[in-house]
Amino acid sequence: MRKGQIMTKEEFLRNSQYAKEEWEGLLVSADTTKNHYKIGVQLDENRILLVDQVPDHEVHHRITQLVPQIAELQRQYGSHSDLQNYQS
Repeated sequence: MRKGQIMTKEEFLRNSQYAKEEWEGLLVSADTTKNHYKIGVQLDENRILLVDQVPDHEVHHRITQLVPQIAELQRQYGSHSDLQNYQS
């Protein structure tokens, strides 16, 4: 997986024992095989933009940085459905 990759929700959640919508439209999942957290922006019901992969001590800081960018990232990467409930 690489930053900027668009993937299915299933791919994003693979190898994850923990997944949470930290903020509307911003998903975080713990990848237990690589010992890091994946942070993604939900583009539609099944497409996720992988924004970053960080160790646990950086997760909250990175989420704080990304929250103001969620709607813009969704627009840039062509959200295909009504995401009003995912936008801040």
